[in-house]
Amino acid sequence: MARLTLSTYEEVMLWNQFRKDDDLSFARLYQCYVQLLYNYCTQFTVDKALIKDCIHDLFVELWQHRHTLGDTTSVRYYLMASIKRKLVRHLNALQKNTSSEEIPLEYHHLYTNSAESGVIAHEEYMQTTTSLNNALEKLPRRQREAIFLKFYVNMTNEEISSFMKINIQSVYNLVFGALSTMKKQLSPDHIII
Repeated sequence: MARLTLSTYEEVMLWNQFRKDDDLSFARLYQCYVQLLYNYCTQFTVDKALIKDCIHDLFVELWQHRHTLGDTTSVRYYLMASIKRKLVRHLNALQKNTSSEEIPLEYHHLYTNSAESGVIAHEEYMQTTTSLNNALEKLPRRQREAIFLKFYVNMTNEEISSFMKINIQSVYNLVFGALSTMKKQLSPDHIII
């Protein structure tokens, strides 16, 4: 089975091959980034169908415009910025069409099932995951986004600054503020068992 993570060199090489009509490189890029894009979009909406439609549309448009796409130094960054723009456009259009009803921008942390076999270990894992999800859901949207980029996408503070279009000090403030809030919420005094 093929690896799902790419080095910067590999992703740029695949990007350039895809732009020259290599459908296997395109399929590999899709395979490597579809789950990351899906997880990233869950920060902005719980509408799974909308997320899937936006990702599908993004990759269709990439294929259709492959000859006019430019070079990039980070395919991951390019795809995440593109899907965010597309999803926000759809959410804004939905919001305009739904009178004063607000579209929920809740974060639902996706996790993989634990491989641990013991029932006790599994219950502890589930309690920890639930507590972490609850703490994440209580964070303001910008803090959730910064935490996601930092710890789930492994972006550097400089990449987060560029991606979120904020200065580096704001990144530090968002991450520090989020971690401080979560630490208080996850302290033993606040966890309900």
